[in-house]
Amino acid sequence: MAQAPDVKTFVLDTNVLLHSSASIQCFKDNDVVIPMTVIEELDKFKKNSDELGRNARRVIRYLDRLREEFPGCAGDLDKGLPLNAISKNTVGKLYVLSAAAIDDGKENEADKVFDSDLLLSSPDNRILRVACYLRDRGRKVVFISKDINLRIKADMLGLTVMDFERQKVKDYDRYTGFTEQQVSGNAVDECYSKHEIPAEKYPELLTNEFLHLTDSANERKSVLLRKKSTGMLTILPGRIERVWNLSPRNREQRMALDLLLDPEVKLVTLMGGAGTGKTLLALAAALQLTVTENLYEKILVSRPIIPLGNDIGFLPGSKESKLASWMQPIFDNLEFLLGGESERKPKSSARYSTEGLMNSHKLDLEALTYIRGRSIPRQFIIVDEAQNLTPHEVKTIISRCGDDSKMVLTGDPAQIDNPYLDASGNGLSYTVDRLKGEAVFGHVTLRKSERSDLAALAAKKL
Repeated sequence: MAQAPDVKTFVLDTNVLLHSSASIQCFKDNDVVIPMTVIEELDKFKKNSDELGRNARRVIRYLDRLREEFPGCAGDLDKGLPLNAISKNTVGKLYVLSAAAIDDGKENEADKVFDSDLLLSSPDNRILRVACYLRDRGRKVVFISKDINLRIKADMLGLTVMDFERQKVKDYDRYTGFTEQQVSGNAVDECYSKHEIPAEKYPELLTNEFLHLTDSANERKSVLLRKKSTGMLTILPGRIERVWNLSPRNREQRMALDLLLDPEVKLVTLMGGAGTGKTLLALAAALQLTVTENLYEKILVSRPIIPLGNDIGFLPGSKESKLASWMQPIFDNLEFLLGGESERKPKSSARYSTEGLMNSHKLDLEALTYIRGRSIPRQFIIVDEAQNLTPHEVKTIISRCGDDSKMVLTGDPAQIDNPYLDASGNGLSYTVDRLKGEAVFGHVTLRKSERSDLAALAAKKL
């Protein structure tokens, strides 16, 4: 396995391939090594119907296609096959290796660790051993894994270690959707008198980003504006009318409702902790635009089916009855909106209204599994808990939007239940980072919990 001096060898862990089936092609002119153990682990996932199963099947097909490109090189995957046979943008080689195949009988310092602490009965340890063999034989090895524990063990063995950074956002919480500045009182008065000002005065603002100007001499004197795609900063009304028994309680909620009620903004993302009103605001806007204004034909609500804690297992009944348990947070918010914040109607009547919306086909609850392949026109689509989706899954969902549809993604990157994602690598954070500044996209990070004093205290202190 001779190697040019400037070429690196990237050894990939199984979870990297399960996270992104295209990861093999992401290392340009460097070599990629897939340990034989990884192929064995992919085989366990290939029958799954979820995203992990699809990625496992894509990787296996890719390897088989690459092998078929060189019919005269049977058994030569350990000697390396050029990746540009399939991907013209990649000029390195692909190797599939096992620790036994590259063992030349020489004992290295890492072998003592494997003999004593890292038993080779563990698949992770066999993957590490391949990386160590290559490193000890003079190759510039970089071990890529999304498993934190495995990265720690690799670092202890002296390997160069990296997470898979593609589709990760370095500062996922930096773009909040709004900017604050202190100005003179005259600048604030000018905004109120003209109702809109040219955006050239604040060139750093992105399209659909909000600007909160505060009088430097009087903090109570302020104005809230939004940069429109026309290049103008338009003032938001000081008080937004109640939207389905809901009034915004803070500045961020005012911004969120402004985006949610604007049909020109086709995609809205709302981030925030528990109780900040993400789902409640989205549902209120959906009811307003669908039921009251008839701008959309129906409301479609979905969320990933990922349990918190131990799963409750198989659920009997129809699809609707199975989804009822997962969609209970949606029912809770609908009961609040339909019952009225001040009227406090009994839950039975509010639930009856919810069922009335579903019976009249104004409200549909759908598992994300059934969205793939659909085209969804003239609907207000809400995807709750979107932080539990991969970037590829979010891309698949957003691309379902048909003509005149609007989509809202809500979630909290600090509360991720998907074991293969983190705050900077989930689909919600990735969407915000890639689409910010687009004319059809808007984002707001909600900061203050408005659910209750207890919920606000828990979000702050616990």
